[in-house]
Amino acid sequence: MIDSYKHKGMRRKLMETVRDKGIRDRRILDAINKIPRHFFMDSSFDAFAYRDVPFPIGAGQTISQPYTVAFQTELLEIKKGDKVLEVGTGSGYQACVLMELGAKVFSIERQRELYNKTRILLRELNYNPKLFYGDGYKGLPTFAPFDKILITAGAPEIPKELLNQLKINGLMVIPVGGSEGQKMIKIKKIADNEFEKSEHGDFAFVPMLKNKE
Repeated sequence: MIDSYKHKGMRRKLMETVRDKGIRDRRILDAINKIPRHFFMDSSFDAFAYRDVPFPIGAGQTISQPYTVAFQTELLEIKKGDKVLEVGTGSGYQACVLMELGAKVFSIERQRELYNKTRILLRELNYNPKLFYGDGYKGLPTFAPFDKILITAGAPEIPKELLNQLKINGLMVIPVGGSEGQKMIKIKKIADNEFEKSEHGDFAFVPMLKNKE
């Protein structure tokens, strides 16, 4: 895997694009500038790696648009040492951004093909999240509660099991809606059955699917 001066230059331009779209957290911008996004895509698509667009990665999934990655991450208000559940590992790029901010990442992926591929890649890149193959709707109750929960696929509704795995005063960021698009929802858990919710714009994600294959 080669990370050339050309790649680094394109990455800096991508970081500037994301910043110009409104991302203010310097740590997130630094992560985008540091992480070689082209390593998370087939080498024949290098030219697309640093465009601010999503891109197919196999198994019917995509690597999210960099601005979307940054936007969701900023909403999560990551603090160093936060225990974060990511639902939808995908390429692993989002998990790496979270780890660059100092989060302890637990990530679950339901597509066996992606799980196997991403586990190898992240090890090669010296990123070490705890990766799991399973149903994201069920989360990881054995490792709960979590400070933050991030869902990286469009959910038709907010899964109650995931809300139960969130700490009091913890935050969840989840795109909620159908195939026409989703609203980005930020949820703060005030008490066991009390939540504050806010909407943060329209997005388009691949659907969140139940039951691992």
